[in-house]
Amino acid sequence: MGLISWLIVGGIIGWLAGLIMKGSGSGVFLNIIIGVVGASLGGFILNRGDIGDVGLTLQSFLVSLIGAVILLAVINFFKSRN
Repeated sequence: MGLISWLIVGGIIGWLAGLIMKGSGSGVFLNIIIGVVGASLGGFILNRGDIGDVGLTLQSFLVSLIGAVILLAVINFFKSRN
């Protein structure tokens, strides 16, 4: 996938994860970061570190979304402790 595709899909995943976790998105830039980092986290957890075939499928989208939700849960946990 090209860089533009990663940014678009990352933004969508970050926005959806924001809706799931707290009811709204975090802004375009943060949504992209959350989506891309969450996708990496989800892929790492699912594949146990093995970077396999990366492409845009429903399975990879769901794994990315789950990773982004986990990332937001961790962020919210540490924010609530302060």
